[in-house]
Amino acid sequence: MQKHTISILVNNHPGVLQRICGLFGRRGYNIDSISVGTAEKEGLSRVVITLKGNDTTLEQIGRQLDKLIDVIGIVHVSRYPMVSRELMLVKLRVEPATRPEIFGIVETFRCSVIDIGTNSVVVQVVGDTDKNNAFLHVLKPYGILELTRTGETAMNRGEGQAGIASF
Repeated sequence: MQKHTISILVNNHPGVLQRICGLFGRRGYNIDSISVGTAEKEGLSRVVITLKGNDTTLEQIGRQLDKLIDVIGIVHVSRYPMVSRELMLVKLRVEPATRPEIFGIVETFRCSVIDIGTNSVVVQVVGDTDKNNAFLHVLKPYGILELTRTGETAMNRGEGQAGIASF
């Protein structure tokens, strides 16, 4: 099964996200990550979904999404050169003795410490999913107290505009 990233440009109306997620659920497809936010034009939102599946599954998803009234356009972003990022906030247990070691790891991964407490720090990690997973793997022995991730957001490189062309 391949990992796919699709971008869906939709009208920013109540219930649109529920209809998209419902379509996936009814068909038995799993969404690995979903990221939603306002798009470049007022009144529109962009939904970026990552999922695993074969090309047949992906084509079926595209046809079903295209039938939804509020869907403006769909692009299979991962078919073309793309950039993708995920934001992750990680609260780590930090004892005074391990603080320099952890800060060194944070610097190596080009992350940012955004909050420091007596025995904890919150680190902001921005990168592709592999980098973020590697960061977690290295810091797991120190004690991860809390973790939150945005899911991937992506767009094609160059001047192409995702979400306008058909799937």
